[in-house]
Amino acid sequence: MRIEYLGHACFLLEHAGVKLLIDPFMTGNQLASKTAEEVEADYIFVTHGHGDHLGDTYAIAKRTGATVYAVVEFAEGPMAKEGIKTAMGNIGGRQKTPFGSVKFFPAAHGSGVPGALACGYVLEIGGKKVYHAGDTGLIAEMGFLADEKIDVALLPIGDFFTMGPEDAVKAAEMIAPEYVIPMHYNTFPVIKQDPEEFKKAVEEKGICKVKVLNPGQTLEL
Repeated sequence: MRIEYLGHACFLLEHAGVKLLIDPFMTGNQLASKTAEEVEADYIFVTHGHGDHLGDTYAIAKRTGATVYAVVEFAEGPMAKEGIKTAMGNIGGRQKTPFGSVKFFPAAHGSGVPGALACGYVLEIGGKKVYHAGDTGLIAEMGFLADEKIDVALLPIGDFFTMGPEDAVKAAEMIAPEYVIPMHYNTFPVIKQDPEEFKKAVEEKGICKVKVLNPGQTLEL
């Protein structure tokens, strides 16, 4: 299973030719490694409706025919109006899928869509589990993820809008994954962080391995 970091909070997971795209913010993101026209997807996962996460979802979904996952109010509201194919769920629910499974996980953040909740995702693909936290502060529910046996946790470290490096270290300790990949930093001046300092803090505690990826780089499991 291959994880490619496309910048900000956007990742592309690929196994056996199936492509899962998460929070595709490319247009307007100077650090993005691909344009919206270049990326391919079979499924798109949107954690919430803020522009730096919803991003190019509609354009990519219409071009590729991808199914878009989102919480019910988001899928039935703004996404339905766009006429794209959606698969809805809600917090705590797990669904079997053609690629494996998806579980909607809590996130402490505004949703950008009236009546909807922000979320993270636990994605199972190729026998591996990836947790994408979305935009969130540190929450006690992350402790439940230790039972999920997460292979890779994708955690925001930017602070200001989400948890910062110190709380992200605590999150890694609670989740106990094999790897953490930091995300949601350096895209804007207010979320400027040094991911190497985060890596050092996590690894000095012996929590797990940290893989710092620049946009365009990959981790293979």
